[in-house]
Amino acid sequence: MSSREDSKRRRTKGEKDKLPPDVQTRRDLYDWIQCLITALVVCVFLFAFFIRVIDVNGTSMLPTLNNGDKMLVSDLFYSPKAGDVVVFHAEDYDPSKALVKRVIATGGQTVNIDFDRGVVYVDGQPLEEDYINEPTYTKVNFIGPAEVPEGCVFVLGDNRNASTDSRNSLIGMVDERLILGRVYMVIYPLNGFRWVS
Repeated sequence: MSSREDSKRRRTKGEKDKLPPDVQTRRDLYDWIQCLITALVVCVFLFAFFIRVIDVNGTSMLPTLNNGDKMLVSDLFYSPKAGDVVVFHAEDYDPSKALVKRVIATGGQTVNIDFDRGVVYVDGQPLEEDYINEPTYTKVNFIGPAEVPEGCVFVLGDNRNASTDSRNSLIGMVDERLILGRVYMVIYPLNGFRWVS
């Protein structure tokens, strides 16, 4: 290709880039609308299949979660582990209600609670629980030590003496298949926006 043809092509391309202002404005507006629609579709897809917004109903997770908090919950690539805050259904308790609690032990681990001292033990080791509202003095109908079956978790609320959790036989050991996901953050109220750990 000759240098004259190359120069002519560059000039033609440069002339095409110089559009009248009203055409350029419409083109920019079209680009913005296209970006917004793409972002909206991605958000709808994520929230329909991978992420849920769930309200906290009650005070069983104080001080970690407050009544009325809106949480971002996901089960994408999730496998329960001790310390996670999870949302689940308890079929024998109230299948229409999602409960939020903290995973204390997973399948194969043994849980025991010294209700006189308020200490929770997993595999014979006392847990250091800086996230609880107060020590665990309320027994409900828990009989320990109790081994967690494979595929299940043992959960407790952080507000230990005002929580319906695995100490109650209506909830007991929670089947991992009933877990809706892990709580990752509180997104509302805005002044309470935070990561949950």
